[in-house]
Amino acid sequence: MRRRVYLEVEDIPKYWYNVKADLPFELDPPLDPETEKPIDPEKLHAIFPRELINQEATLDKDIPIPKEVREAYAIYRPTPLVRAVGLEQALKTPAHIYYKNESVSPTGSHKLNTAIAQAYFNKFEGVINLSTETGAGQWGSALAYATKLFDMNVEVFMVKVSFKQKPFRKNMVNLFDGSIHPSPSELTERGKKFLAKDPNTTGSLGMAISEAVEVALKSKNTNYSLGSVLDHVLLHQTVIGLETKKQMEIFGEGPDVLLGCFGGGSNFGGFMLPFFPEKLKNRELEMVACEPVACPSLTNGEYRYDSGDAAGLTPLLKMYTLGRDFVPPPIHAGGLRYHGASPIISRLVHEKLVKAITIDQEEAFKAAKLFSVVEGIIPAPETSHAIAGAIRYAREASKTGEKKVIVFNFSGHGLLDLNAYAV
Repeated sequence: MRRRVYLEVEDIPKYWYNVKADLPFELDPPLDPETEKPIDPEKLHAIFPRELINQEATLDKDIPIPKEVREAYAIYRPTPLVRAVGLEQALKTPAHIYYKNESVSPTGSHKLNTAIAQAYFNKFEGVINLSTETGAGQWGSALAYATKLFDMNVEVFMVKVSFKQKPFRKNMVNLFDGSIHPSPSELTERGKKFLAKDPNTTGSLGMAISEAVEVALKSKNTNYSLGSVLDHVLLHQTVIGLETKKQMEIFGEGPDVLLGCFGGGSNFGGFMLPFFPEKLKNRELEMVACEPVACPSLTNGEYRYDSGDAAGLTPLLKMYTLGRDFVPPPIHAGGLRYHGASPIISRLVHEKLVKAITIDQEEAFKAAKLFSVVEGIIPAPETSHAIAGAIRYAREASKTGEKKVIVFNFSGHGLLDLNAYAV
C-alpha cells in the first residue's frame, strides 16, 4: 500500500530551529575581506536587513516565524511525506524509503521557504528592491514569486550555462515581474571583468553572486538576497525537517539514514538539522550530503576561509571550498555548481558528524528515470543526486538484509528541466 502523511495547516511550525544552540562547539566567525578580522555586523547592513543579520548571529534555539510568513507558507505547506513503496519494490530492498516532497511549492522546489522569509524581513524594514543570483533558476524563480507576493522588485543574475539550458526558469521569473540576466553580463563592472578574462565562460554561482552584490551596493533602496550557504537561509529551511520529524512519528518509525542533495547546503541543512539532537544521542544515525562529482566541495575541497563570491566582495567564511575562482563543468544540476559550502554543514563534516558522498551525472539521471516511473514524479537534476544516494543505501540493505529506514529530501521537480533529459 502506498502511504502518505499530510499534516494540517495548523501544523506548520511556529518556530524555526537554530542548530547553533545545540552544537557542541562554536562556529568560526565570518571575516571582513578588507581586514580579515571578524566582520562588524553594521557593515552587513549595507546589503541585509537587521533581522536577518540578527538571525545569522543568534544562539537562541527557537526563532519565531512571523504570522505573515506562516500565512504565505500555508499556500503549500505542510508538504507531504511519502513512503516510496514503488521504489522499494523496484529495488527489492528490505529497507523502508521515505521522501519529503518539497516539489509541491508554487515554484516547484524548497527554495520558497527562505525566499518568502527574506522578502518579508526586507519589506518590513522598508526595502523594496532585491538583487540575487541563481544557478538552475529554482532560487531566482522562488524569490521572484516571493517579491511579487510582498509587492517588491527583484533583479536576478542567472549562471549563463543554466540560462541557456533552462529557458522556462527565465519565463517564470518574468511571469512574476522579475528581471533576469545571464551571468556574467555587461551590466556590472564585475561582469565585464569576468568576460574580459574569458569571453566564453559558462559562468559560475560565484560570478553571479559578485554581480548581484555589486548591484545591491550601488543601487538605491536595494538589498542582496542569497538562496543558500548562510546560517539564516538554513534556519528558514528547517520547516522541512521539523515537519518531517512529526510525520515520521505518525508513520511510527525513526530514520537510520537522512540524505539530501548538496550544493550550498540549504535543502540538506533544512531537512536534517532538526534531527541533530537525535544525532548527538545516537551516533549511528547517518546524515549524508550527496554532491556532484563535477563540483565536490565537501569531499575534495579545502576546509579554510574563502570568499563566497568570485570577486571577493562578500565576507570570508570558514567552509569547505574548491576556491572562489573554480568554474565547474556545465552539468545539468546547475543548483549544485557552487565552489563553497555552508559553514554549518562544513563544520559538521569536519567533525565527522555528517558524511559527504559524490554522485556522477550518469548515476543521478539513472536514479531520476527510475524514480519517475515507479513514483510518478520527474525529479530536478539536483534532487536526483539524493535519490541516487538513497538507492545506494537501499541496495546495500538488500545485500545485508537490514531493514533500514532511509529518508531523503525531494527538493524539487524537474518539469522545467526536461531539456536535461533529452538524451
